[in-house]
Amino acid sequence: IKENLKKNTKTYIFLDEIQNVDKFPKVLDSLQLNPDIDLYVTGSNAYMLSSEIATLISGRYIQIEMLPLSFKEYCLAKGGYEDRARKYTDYLLSSSFPYALALDSEPNIIRDYLESIYNTIVIKDIMNRKQVTDSMMLQSVLKFIFDNIGNPFSTKKIADTMTSDGRKIDSKTIEKYLAALKESYVIYQAKRFDIKGKQYLKTLDKYYVVDIGLRYMLLGKQAMDAGHILENIIYLELLRRSYDVYVGKVDSFEVDFVAQNQDGNHYYQVALTVREEATLNRELRPLQMLQDDYPKVLLTLDDDPPRDIDGIKILNARDWLLDLKQ
Repeated sequence: IKENLKKNTKTYIFLDEIQNVDKFPKVLDSLQLNPDIDLYVTGSNAYMLSSEIATLISGRYIQIEMLPLSFKEYCLAKGGYEDRARKYTDYLLSSSFPYALALDSEPNIIRDYLESIYNTIVIKDIMNRKQVTDSMMLQSVLKFIFDNIGNPFSTKKIADTMTSDGRKIDSKTIEKYLAALKESYVIYQAKRFDIKGKQYLKTLDKYYVVDIGLRYMLLGKQAMDAGHILENIIYLELLRRSYDVYVGKVDSFEVDFVAQNQDGNHYYQVALTVREEATLNRELRPLQMLQDDYPKVLLTLDDDPPRDIDGIKILNARDWLLDLKQ
C-alpha cells in the first residue's frame, strides 16, 4: 500500500475483512499515522473492535454498524411501495442480504448463496477463530436459537434440550457459542429491562436472527412462526434507527420492546392481528400499565386505518417499516 502512496496527495484506502490478516491492528495504526490517508475498514465480525485494536486506534475512528437491507430498502430496490404485502412475504422468503437481489428471486440460487454465507460464518469463521471442535453441536445450538426467536430462554434451557436429545453439553460451552454467534452478527441479544425498577435483568434474554432467509434455509419454510418473525423484523429496524433495544417488564407483563435513545424510551408491542377484542386488550394491557408520557405503539399486519386508544397508536407494521406517515 505504502509503495502506491503519493506524497502530499489525499489517498482513500478501503480494506475489507482485514481481520483475516496477521497483525492487522498494527497495519491500521501505521496507516492512520499518515495525515494524507482517509481509511475505511470493513469486517464481518466483532473481532474488528477487539481490545487490542481499540487501544491502538482509540479516538481516531468512527464505528458504523451495518445490517442487511431493511424492508424499505428492499421495496425501493424492487420498484417501490406498491403491492407491499406481497413484497413483505418475498422479503422474508428470499433474503435481506443485498446480493440476493441480484439473484432475481431464484429460490434455489438464493438458497445456495445463503448456504455459502452459513458455511463461511459458522463453519469457517467461528470454528477457526474460537477453536470450536464440535461443529454439529454448534449447529444444533444455532438451530435451537433460530427456532426460538422472540422466546425468552436461558443457557440452561439450551443445555437441557441438547441433553434430552442425547448430546450432553454444559452451560459454559453454550455461553461460549452464544458469544461467538453474537460476535459474528449471526444473532442479536435483547436483554430484559424492568421498566418500573429502571434496572436491567440478568436472566431470560431473547435472541433474534440477522436474516429470516437464513433461518428458512436452516429450518425449512414449515417453521414459519409469522408472529415472532414480524417481531424479529421490528427489532432489527429499531436497531437501524439507532435505538438501544430491550425487552420490557412491567409487573408480570411484558412489553415487546423498550427502544431507548437520547430522547428517552419508546415502547412497542408487536402482533400479527388485533381484530379480536380479546387479543387487542391483551396487547394493549402492558402499555396501559406504563405511567409515563413516552410514545407507545402497537404494530400489527392488519390493513386497518391508524387509530389511537388511550394514547397508544395502533399502526400497520409494513407502513411503519416503510416510514410512511400514518
